This record gives sequence, structure tokens and C-alpha cells, in this order.
Amino acid sequence: MIVEDDAIIAENIDARLRAVDFKVAGIAYDSETAIDMLANRQPDAVLLDINIAGSKDGIEVAEIINQHYQIPFIYLTSYSDKATLQRAKVTMPYGYIVKPFNEQDLLSALEMALYRHTQQQQSKTPTIEAVNAHLLHPLTKKEFEIALDICEGLTNKQLCEKHFVSLNTIKYHVKNLYMKLNVHHRPALMKWMQAL
Repeated sequence: MIVEDDAIIAENIDARLRAVDFKVAGIAYDSETAIDMLANRQPDAVLLDINIAGSKDGIEVAEIINQHYQIPFIYLTSYSDKATLQRAKVTMPYGYIVKPFNEQDLLSALEMALYRHTQQQQSKTPTIEAVNAHLLHPLTKKEFEIALDICEGLTNKQLCEKHFVSLNTIKYHVKNLYMKLNVHHRPALMKWMQAL
């Protein structure tokens, strides 16, 4: 999810993320929309500007994320003064990128945030037997491997490269996973796997 009140920057980030196989849950141009989207769209991560329109700034939105959602967020802001950094660091962001930024810095920070968050959430990796014990239709070995990789934060493109298969094959496996686990998106799949 992108929280950015400059429409040009927000659309640019959206296009860059979609180009590398990220799905953008939505763009919030103000704090109220951001808070609503957090509740209704369940994003995996948030790119969060500090100076945004609305009744709260980005740091206050980050506090809400920490209290209610426990998902990674990265500040993407023009502000790097000492007072702002002091306020921001106590919210424990997964990254702090100062504008203007380059695409590789943004993508690297996002990948690291998702990976770190996943590692922190996983206390143990379930076995295929433990997973299949809870399912009417058991996962195949390949579906199980892909489910674990999704929990690691891999994108569809990365799954293709790791498993040496086409994007259509990955999409087929992911669709089967959603059906068998009775989930509709990656965060729900990750929560299902972590609940074992």
C-alpha cells in the first residue's frame, strides 16, 4: 500500500512496483484513507510518506500500524531533519528512504522489509504433513514449496526463477493453494501457514 499525498510520486511508485510483479493494494493520499485501507485491504507492507494530508501525519499512521496490524512499513519522505528522525525511529520502521530516491533503493528496501517481517513472524516452518492434516484436499509437494516461498516474501517472478517454471505455472499453483487453503490473497495464506 502506498501512502503519499503527491499524486505524481504516488503513481510513479505504483507503476514501478507493478512493473516488477508487486500488487499495489491501493494509494492513500491522506491519513483517513490510509487508515481505512489498512482495515479493509490488508496490505503486506506500507510505503509511508511522513508529511501527508489529513488529521494525522505519517508517523501517527505508523503508530496505528504498530498497534493494530503489525505489518512492515517504510518511510518514504523528504524529511531527514533530526526532530523528524527522532519521532520516526521510535515507531521502528523497516526502512527510511529520503526523496528523491532511485527505483533500486525502493525495491531493495521493500524486499528486505518483507523478508525481515516474515522471518520475525515465523517461529517454525510447518511440515507438509502438518499442513495436509488440516486440509480436505492435500497440497502437492510443489504447492507446499511454493507456499513456503510465498511466506518468505517471494514475488511471482522470483518464484518462476527459483522453481524454473513459467509465470502461468506459478499462477496455477497459487490459484490451487488459495482454493485448498480457502484463502483469497497472500497475507491470508501467510497467516494460515503461520497459525500451524
